[in-house]
Amino acid sequence: MQFAVFNIRCKSLLRGTLLVVASVVLALVLSGFPDIHPSLALLLPAIAAVYGTWETTRCLRQRWSFYHGGVMLLLYADVLALALILFLLLYPYAQWLQTT
Repeated sequence: MQFAVFNIRCKSLLRGTLLVVASVVLALVLSGFPDIHPSLALLLPAIAAVYGTWETTRCLRQRWSFYHGGVMLLLYADVLALALILFLLLYPYAQWLQTT
């Protein structure tokens, strides 16, 4: 028996959620939080988080149910995680926002 988490062709809510959470943790480590420094390596967690969000989107159903509502809440959390990763990626390059 093969688990859906390891089968790319099957929909897996757990795989999408784990990818996004792992991407946020990796982005925090790579950025050197709280002393954020520029790093293009943050593109990898950003791409992984986008893929995880897409995996979560695949789990949506046509008719509304509490499962559908839960997936929508996870999608909102994924969007917040993507915003955090993109902030960590782009903030060090915004020189006009930093005081000198």
